[in-house]
Amino acid sequence: MIRCWFVRVQGFVMSSWYLIHTKIRQERVAQAHLERQGFECFLPLIQAEKLRRGALQVVQEPLFPRYLFIRLSADSQSQSWAPIRSTVGVCRLVSFGQTPAKVNDALVADLRKRADATEGVLPYFAPGDRVVVMDQPFAGLEAIYQMTDGEGRVTVLLNLLSKDVKVAMSPAGIRKVN
Repeated sequence: MIRCWFVRVQGFVMSSWYLIHTKIRQERVAQAHLERQGFECFLPLIQAEKLRRGALQVVQEPLFPRYLFIRLSADSQSQSWAPIRSTVGVCRLVSFGQTPAKVNDALVADLRKRADATEGVLPYFAPGDRVVVMDQPFAGLEAIYQMTDGEGRVTVLLNLLSKDVKVAMSPAGIRKVN
């Protein structure tokens, strides 16, 4: 049995934010199916560079992979929580024991505000990252990532014959050093 607390203010039932744990890469699917059932959901997204088919592309991905916020009301007259666990893409409602874990409303409001204001892109490579060159003729050499140019290539700094040399190459030709 799930026990929930709610506040009734002049006939209005306060709802709270909770957290849904989704299946791998199913956040958007779960969100779409839950919203189709009438639930209010929030999936914070960020723009990030990803290496796809040898080129850097800007993609939107979840800020918290495998998690989705959902607003639920504890009122007995509101929508039942039962369909949530059988929704496509949903693993479970995050709980501590038998009690669903509430998320602070101020946190979700702050995330929404930041999501609306964020226009930057999280870079795949950052200036100064250590990388390994994968393409010939410099395969296996370590380099320092410098920047991405406007033509879809990257510039790295290689140490050749005790001298630092800037080399432009395809982003697919380098890998980050962990």
